[in-house]
Amino acid sequence: MVRSNLHASAPRFYLRLWQKRQHRSYRLAWVLMVTAAVLIIVQSALLANLFALWLNGENVTETLFQFLPYLLICWLLRPLLNYFKDRLLLRASVAIRLQLRSQLMKALALLGPERSQYGSDGALSTMVLEQVDALDGYLSRYVLQQQLAALMPVLIAAATCFYSPFAAALLLLTAPLVPIFMILLGQAAARKNRAQFSALAALSGRFLDLLRGLPTLRRLGAQLQAQKTIDAAAESYRVRTMAVLRLAFLSTAVLELFASLAIALVAVYLGLGLLGVLPWANGQIPVPYQGALFILLLAPEFYAPLRQLGADYHDKAKAEAAAETLMPLYKVVENISAVSEEVDFVLQTPPSLRADYLVVYGRDERIRLPQFSFCIEAGERVLLRGASGSGKSSLLQALLGFAPYSGTLWINQHNYAELNLPLLRQSVAYLAQTPPILPLSIAENLRLASPDATDEELQQVLQQVGLWVLIQRLPHQMDTQLGERGRGMSGGQLQRLALAQMLLRKAPLWLLDEPTAHLDAQTASEIMQLLAQLSIGKTVILVSHDISFAGWVDREIMLTDRQEQLR
Repeated sequence: MVRSNLHASAPRFYLRLWQKRQHRSYRLAWVLMVTAAVLIIVQSALLANLFALWLNGENVTETLFQFLPYLLICWLLRPLLNYFKDRLLLRASVAIRLQLRSQLMKALALLGPERSQYGSDGALSTMVLEQVDALDGYLSRYVLQQQLAALMPVLIAAATCFYSPFAAALLLLTAPLVPIFMILLGQAAARKNRAQFSALAALSGRFLDLLRGLPTLRRLGAQLQAQKTIDAAAESYRVRTMAVLRLAFLSTAVLELFASLAIALVAVYLGLGLLGVLPWANGQIPVPYQGALFILLLAPEFYAPLRQLGADYHDKAKAEAAAETLMPLYKVVENISAVSEEVDFVLQTPPSLRADYLVVYGRDERIRLPQFSFCIEAGERVLLRGASGSGKSSLLQALLGFAPYSGTLWINQHNYAELNLPLLRQSVAYLAQTPPILPLSIAENLRLASPDATDEELQQVLQQVGLWVLIQRLPHQMDTQLGERGRGMSGGQLQRLALAQMLLRKAPLWLLDEPTAHLDAQTASEIMQLLAQLSIGKTVILVSHDISFAGWVDREIMLTDRQEQLR
C-alpha cells in the first residue's frame, strides 16, 4: 500500500518540480489573481448598495455618479488583470514544456541505441511531442485555478458572514460537494487518460513500423492486411477518445448541477427571509435588501472557481498520466546531472585505448561482455573478432558511452567515467550495419556531420568515397531527396554516403560495427578497400565476422567467453 501511494505521488512530485522552473511567473500571476478576486467583492458591494437604494425608492442618481468611477475601475481592471494573468501562465507553460522537451531529447541522445528500452521510435516521438504538450492544461490553468478554488470561497464566505453568518455557513457546507464529486470522477478520468496515452503510443509505434516496412509489404502483397491493422488500431483509439470525452462532459454536467442547486438553496433562504416567512424567524427580515443582493451577487462567484476547477480536473488527470509516462526518460537526465562534474575532452589526434577488467552490461544488468582487458596504441587499426553474442558490438557501445560497464576504460590516459561523453562523441566516428541516413537530401544528410561544410567540401568527400560520378548523373545532384532509411540508394551506396559523413567529421577515432554485413561480396570488398585507404592515420576498431577483406588491419583481437586472445 505504501509503495502504491509513492507510485501515485511520483507524477505529482515531478509536476511540481517542473512548475517551480517558472515560480516567478506563477507568483506574479497569483498576485494578479488575488487582486481580481478582491475586485469582484468590491464590485458586488457597490452594485448591491446601488440596487438597495433603488429598491428602497431613494434617489440613486447622486450615488450612481459617486460610485461610477469605482465601478468602471472594477469593470475595466478585472479583465485586464485576468488577461495578463493568462498570458503569464501561457508563457510559463510554453517555457516549461520547451525546456522539458529539450531535456528529453538530451536523454535520447545520451541513451543512443539503448533508447529502445523506453519504447519504439514511434512511441518515443509521441512521448516527446504529444505527452509533453499534454501538460499544458495543468500548467496554464489548473495550477492557479486550484489555489483560486481554495482562496475565493474563503474570501466570499468572510464577506458574506458580515451580513449573514447563516448564509456563509450554507455556502461553506455545500462547497465540499463539488470537490468530492470532482475527485471521484477525476480518478476515473485519470485511469482513462493513462490507457489513452498507452493506446496512442502503441498506435504511433505500429504506424511507424508499418511505414518503414512498406516496401517489404508491397513485395509480399500484404498492404491490405497492414491497412486493416491500422484501421482496427485507429478505431480502438477513437472509441477510447470518445470514452474520455464522455467522462469529461459527464463530470462537468454533474458539477454544474450541484453548484446550481447550492446557489438555489442560498437564494431560497434569502428570498424567504426578505418575505419574513422563515420558520425560525417568522415576521422578521434577517438579511436586509443590501446584504441579500450582495450575497446573491457573490454566490455564483463562490462556486465559479470550484466549478472551473472541476472542469479543469481532467487536465490534471491528463498531466499526471503524461508525467508518469515521461518519468523513466526524464530520470536519465537526472541521473546524468547527479554525477560529479565531467571533464571536457575532445580528440585532436588518434587516441590510444585501454580497458582494465572491463565488463559491459545490457538491460536488467545482464552481462553482454564478460571481463575483458585490451590495449590499442594510437593510430593502430584493430580487427575485433568473436562468435555471435560474445560482446563485440557491446564493447563499441561502451566506448561510445551508451552501455553501462564496470572496470576501467582509458582514452589517452583519461578515465572514461570522468569525461563529458557527449562532447567526446563529437570527435568519434561510428559506422553501423545500417547507415543512419535520414529522409533528407544528399547534401542535408552530409551536413548533419558538418553543418558548415561548403559544397566544395561535400564534393571532395563524395569523390573520395566514389559517389560523385553517380550523383552527377542525378537530375538534382546533391539536392536529390532520399526516402526513409535512404530509400533511393543501394546498400553499398548508402555505406559510401555514411563514409562521406565520417570524413566530414574529421574524427581521429573510428568505430566500425559490421559495415559490410548486408552487402554482396563484390560491394563488401569495395567498401573494405575504401576503409583501408581512408582510415590511414586513425585509430580504428573494426568489428567483422568476415576477415577475407580485412587484411589491411594491423592486429586482431579475438573475444572468447572469458578471456582475450591477441594475435
